[in-house]
Amino acid sequence: NKQKKKKKTEHWRTSSRIMGAPRMPYPKWVWTPAGGWYCHPKNWKRNTAIASVVYAMMTYGVFCLSASNERRLNPPIHPGIPSQSWCKWAKVDDPRLQ
Repeated sequence: NKQKKKKKTEHWRTSSRIMGAPRMPYPKWVWTPAGGWYCHPKNWKRNTAIASVVYAMMTYGVFCLSASNERRLNPPIHPGIPSQSWCKWAKVDDPRLQ
């Protein structure tokens, strides 16, 4: 009786884990940079956090470079351009801000 109950429970766990469908066979010789079929990489949370921090640092660097090099040859027609508040040359390029 215990064996039947255990088999039934085990079947339920397996089917819920793979959403009711068996894993399909796939070629073992195929290599992909994303990890391939049914990928479960180790330390994925740490790797995702590291990649997010690196991405944020690179975005901040591009933002700072853009803010320091932004110039407007003609004064803006419409006031309230958001980048005017952090642009290095805003007071030089827009006479209304002086």
